[in-house]
Amino acid sequence: MELFHSIWLGIVQGLTEFLPVSSSGHLVIFQHILGVQEAPLTFDVMLHMGTLLAVFVAFWDDIIAILKRPFTRLTYLIVVGCIPAAIAGYLVAPVIEKAFESLLVVGLGLIFTGFVLRLSEKWSREMIGLKDIPNTSYKDALIIGLLQALAIVPGISRSGSTIAAGLFVGMERELAARFSFLLSIPVILGAGVFELSGVNSSAWAQNFIPYTVGTLVAALFGYLAIKIVMRLVRHGRLSVFSYYCWAVALLTLGYYFVF
Repeated sequence: MELFHSIWLGIVQGLTEFLPVSSSGHLVIFQHILGVQEAPLTFDVMLHMGTLLAVFVAFWDDIIAILKRPFTRLTYLIVVGCIPAAIAGYLVAPVIEKAFESLLVVGLGLIFTGFVLRLSEKWSREMIGLKDIPNTSYKDALIIGLLQALAIVPGISRSGSTIAAGLFVGMERELAARFSFLLSIPVILGAGVFELSGVNSSAWAQNFIPYTVGTLVAALFGYLAIKIVMRLVRHGRLSVFSYYCWAVALLTLGYYFVF
């Protein structure tokens, strides 16, 4: 693998994993329109580990607090929130693989993501007495988890859906974003472990420099994306990505129907 290629994929993975624009949707678009080949499985796993590193760095204090006191309400909320994604990954993932070949699915998914972002912020502005962790119920966590499971469809953003769901159930803005990113840790880790069986150690050895650089780039841009999202959520401006999602959706659907 060329170094430039690994850097480019690291940037795309790092940004789209956490910005509410769907990393899987962009992967499908790049493959169809730009002729970018899917990253080798070994490199794909390493890119996901890079984005996982970004979450660890950004939320180090939260993670240390959870490790020191694992049996807290936040931990239980995260566990409940991960259940739908775990079930969907086991039962639905093999069935939905064909969706990763469809620009139509990606376009519709991006339209959905845009509306979810827009509506959730409007809803959040009208909420009174937003919830903190003690006031967040397990039903709330399950609803957020269901939206996360829905993001298995390419074009539907995981971060966007879970943050929006947090706002819909009445979470404080910053808590909704924090919970979304903490919820991504077991999901990203679980996906990486699931794919480990297909990892080729010789491929990693042969491409040590580009794979390592790509992973570090994914971590760097993932961290940057997390900071951007946290800032926008805090100021009630996450819906600016709605316009991006809709614009990309229109271009994607136009390409699909014309070509």
